[in-house]
Amino acid sequence: MRVAIAGAGNVGRAIARELLANGHQVLLIDKDPKALKMESVPSAEWLLADACEITALDQAKLDGCQVLVAATGDDKVNLVASLLGKTEYGVPRVVARVNHPKNEWMFDSAWGVDVAVSTPRIISALVEEAVSVGDVVRLFSIRKGEANLVEITLPDNAACCGKTVGEVDLPEDASIAAIVRDGHVITPKDHDVFAAGDELIFVASTKAEELLKACFI
Repeated sequence: MRVAIAGAGNVGRAIARELLANGHQVLLIDKDPKALKMESVPSAEWLLADACEITALDQAKLDGCQVLVAATGDDKVNLVASLLGKTEYGVPRVVARVNHPKNEWMFDSAWGVDVAVSTPRIISALVEEAVSVGDVVRLFSIRKGEANLVEITLPDNAACCGKTVGEVDLPEDASIAAIVRDGHVITPKDHDVFAAGDELIFVASTKAEELLKACFI
C-alpha cells in the first residue's frame, strides 16, 4: 500500500517508520527544508513541497496513493490537505491529525476526513483509563463517531463478577472485543468468567455506551 504523509515532523516520521516496518510504501511531504531529515527515515520517499497546493500534490502522484495522512501541527493545513486529497485525487482513506480539541467538529466528511485522530483527546482518555475504575471511558471514536472504542475496569463489587460472558446481556449495538487481565489479552468466549480488575474493551454506539455501565457495574 502506498501512503502519503503530509507533515514530516516528529509525528509524521514516527508514523512513516511504523508503516515502513509493516511493508508499506511511504512518501513524506513537507514545505520546511529543516523538516526533511531524510537520514531519520531513509527508506521513505521525500518531497519538499506544500501539501496545500495542487501542483505539489500532482508531483506527489497522490492519485496513486491508497491513504493520505495529514499529520502536520497546523489544523488548517491538515483540513486543506484532506479536502484536496479526497476531492481532487480520490484518495480512498484520509486520516487527519487534530491538534486543538476546539477544531474537532470540522474534521469530518465535509472536509474529506475519514478518520480524525485527536491527540489531546487520546491522551486524556489514556489518563482517565489509568485512574478510572467502574466508569465507562471512551478511548477512541470510529467512523466519525458512529461507533466508539470504550473501556470499563471492573471494581470489586461489580455485579457481573462471577458471571460468564454469555450470561450478561449487552445493549444493542455493543460488542465486547477483549478482556485484559493481569497484562494478558483474552478474546472473550461465552464461558469466560468476569473478575474484579478486568479491563473490558467494547465497540459500541454512543447510545449503547451509555447503557454499558448498568450492565456491568
